[in-house]
Amino acid sequence: MTFQSAGAEKLRLLASAVTVAQSVTGPVGSGFAEGAGPAETAGAEPVSAESDSAETVSADPAPDPADRLRLATAGSVDDGKSTLVGRLLFDSKSVLRDQLAAVEQVSLDRGLTSADLALLTDGLRAEREQGITIDVAYRYFATPQRSFILADCPGHVQYTRNTVTGCSTADVVVLLVDARNGVLEQTRRHLAVAALLRVPHVIVAVNKIDLVDFSAEVYAAIEADIRAVAAELGVAEIHVLPTSALLGDNIVEASASTPFYEGPTLLGLLESLPTARDEGAFRLPVQLVIRPQGAAPTSELRDYRGYAGQITSGTVRVGDPVVVLPSGRRSHVAGIDLGERSLEEAVEGQSVTVRLTDDIDVARGDTLAAAGDAPQVLTEVDARVSWLSEEPLRPRARVLLKHGAQTVQAIVRAIEGRLDLDDLTTVPADHLELNDIGLVRLRLASPVPLADYSVSRSDGAFLLIDAHEGGTLGAGMVQLAGAGRGEPAAAASSGRG
Repeated sequence: MTFQSAGAEKLRLLASAVTVAQSVTGPVGSGFAEGAGPAETAGAEPVSAESDSAETVSADPAPDPADRLRLATAGSVDDGKSTLVGRLLFDSKSVLRDQLAAVEQVSLDRGLTSADLALLTDGLRAEREQGITIDVAYRYFATPQRSFILADCPGHVQYTRNTVTGCSTADVVVLLVDARNGVLEQTRRHLAVAALLRVPHVIVAVNKIDLVDFSAEVYAAIEADIRAVAAELGVAEIHVLPTSALLGDNIVEASASTPFYEGPTLLGLLESLPTARDEGAFRLPVQLVIRPQGAAPTSELRDYRGYAGQITSGTVRVGDPVVVLPSGRRSHVAGIDLGERSLEEAVEGQSVTVRLTDDIDVARGDTLAAAGDAPQVLTEVDARVSWLSEEPLRPRARVLLKHGAQTVQAIVRAIEGRLDLDDLTTVPADHLELNDIGLVRLRLASPVPLADYSVSRSDGAFLLIDAHEGGTLGAGMVQLAGAGRGEPAAAASSGRG
């Protein structure tokens, strides 16, 4: 292959397969998606239980990624999360035949008369116990109506950080409550985290309803308590249903044992709920600048200049005015390329290459934003930080802040307090321990476009990273005075001169 043909092939691949690293819409900026990726590919792939081998598996069953639902399970210890996940996978025919056979054999060896579906996730939990960094197990499964990414979170109170991880990008949180115990402290804690992270939908499964003889009175009392706590904590939308993960009641099929419940099954809810969409203005963190120059396959492409990335919010159309952040330079969209096709518009979730009418300085880490509704460019920010490291966070600590595709140096100026997850009040604190969520003031070495997390999950989320080892230390949610979107950013130094 000649140098010219090699260059042309590189350009073709860049233009047609620029599936960039995801920028998430949760408290982790782009980090939890990057963290979740390996776990997702490590999980079981969605197939029918009728399949004979893994060769029939499709790694990505969803024809429309925009409609893929991300859900997280949470609950106290022994509430039946693993069993519910196993039941959901089994009844939706998302288990390989050899997997089911292995579970049946282990169950038989343990003296059980039927397959213990909770064992379908035991392999991933064992891997985490052996030192895998990501403590949340991710699984793919699919139905004819929709595909899903499921994050199975541990239930123990000491692993609150894992609930934050699993819920950070979730469209739905499925919270389990043992019908025998009702609402516990950990139930309140998980609802508080869901409210803090602005998870669009919360489903509470009152599980093990069979162990209270399918009592309508018990269910009604627990439902009332749940709705009272959710209202107190500010949970936006909540659904409650009685389930038995062990027997399959109201998981995939409606149960005849719960005539007092007339709502949809768990799977019916999951198939009907809308995915989380950041309804804000257009944002595209630039992951790659495409300039073929001498490697261009044709003379028309010699001067091609495009900015590739994944749209994290909003819609962009040809002709729209945009601003480049943090520099503040303005231009208009000259074209939108998706592979070898040209588009008139692109929406959130699509990975595209945007061309501008003006030859201006744009680099990896910059953000293309709607000119009329751009976030503020800040060098100092207040934020809620979920601390994920065993090493405490103290004032004057030096870290890296990652937002979208941009990474800058930062220093902790002050720790204002720690969040009490039981009642969402702030108590004084001079440091943050593992699993703490605290109010932190950061000073940034370079300007970063940020908005309040309550206004935009994509604009207001970031990661804190260890500058020496590269590990994730914490996840942040920006809190701006006034909680409103800033004026279009004025020109600021980009640090490139």
